[in-house]
Amino acid sequence: MLLGFKTELKLNNKQRTQLLKHCGVARHAWNWGLALTKQVIDHNKANPGEKIKFPSAIDLHKWLVALVKPENPWYFEVSKCAPQYALRDLRIAWDRCFKKVSGVPRFKKKGEGDSFELDGKIWIGCTRKIQLPRLGVLKTYENLPQVQPKSVTISRTADRWYISFRIEVEPTNTPKASDVVGVDFGVKSLARLSTGRVFEGANSYRKLEAKLSRIQWLNRHKQIGSTNWRKAQIKIARLHQRIANIRKDTLHKLTTYLAKNHGVIVIEDLNVSGMMANRKLAKAIADMGFYEFRRQLEYKTKLYGGELVIVDRFYPSSKTCSNCGTRKESLSLQERVFQCEHCSFECDRDLNASINLKNAVSHTVSACGSGEADFSEMKQENFSLERKR
Repeated sequence: MLLGFKTELKLNNKQRTQLLKHCGVARHAWNWGLALTKQVIDHNKANPGEKIKFPSAIDLHKWLVALVKPENPWYFEVSKCAPQYALRDLRIAWDRCFKKVSGVPRFKKKGEGDSFELDGKIWIGCTRKIQLPRLGVLKTYENLPQVQPKSVTISRTADRWYISFRIEVEPTNTPKASDVVGVDFGVKSLARLSTGRVFEGANSYRKLEAKLSRIQWLNRHKQIGSTNWRKAQIKIARLHQRIANIRKDTLHKLTTYLAKNHGVIVIEDLNVSGMMANRKLAKAIADMGFYEFRRQLEYKTKLYGGELVIVDRFYPSSKTCSNCGTRKESLSLQERVFQCEHCSFECDRDLNASINLKNAVSHTVSACGSGEADFSEMKQENFSLERKR
């Protein structure tokens, strides 16, 4: 299977300038192509009888070479791959928009999400050096895998540059401590396992929120575009990167532990966007990183020979008693201890939900790497399943 490898580059000032030029050309090509494609869409809406074919990535690149490059000679100072891949990504973004997977592509701004892609003669010779077309040999801070990637992506976060590419990794079947484990997400704690173990969230944003607010407050009167303003923007970007890195580190450690030690991992299909609508819990939910948690589990279970089962979001895991199967009609968020009125069973709310998730799919695990539990075909063994519509 393919996995992404990303590491920081060790650059000098000349190399940083070259990378900035490549980002600028890629951004200019994207904005030019976006403006052109929007004109085509507006023309087709205004003239239904004289529709123009929506250009492909190849058409956009041909027009770019014929119309844009002669008027902008600085295009020839960078690799031809930078604008070519930018137009290809633009066409992919439009395809996602037409399929209603994502919104309309937006124009890019300088300093926001700077990145570009390269292909061609890419060679990794030493452990910490990689040779790229038009850029020469670049150094890294850590050892590189001894592979020959076909393409690489170079991006910038704050004032640091990173290179990423894909590598082929063979899946391994590691010995598992248990077969099935239920994982219940929470706001107070990141995850509660059916084994009783609790994993606390990083809460990196909450811990560094005061420092971030202070830096932003000191930047309020600086003139936009000045040297002091740029220095403050770098400080803010560095702190945002630190917050994200702490969160990712916590999630990677937890997901790796689950994938290595459990054969089947059962989680709930949470409606994260709907949960974010709650203004009282939105900040805490965003600080946990539920979507990233699920994304990492999806590929790590395949990597370590496990399975990921996603339970339907309408399954009442918190309202159902894990002891007798009786379901409560209502359960407020303030009730952190589940108390069953039928069998007098008491248990932590999150632990009760994780046990229900484990019991729900203990006999309905799919044979593939990941799947979804279908509750319409389940046998009622320990509890009755009632699905809300």
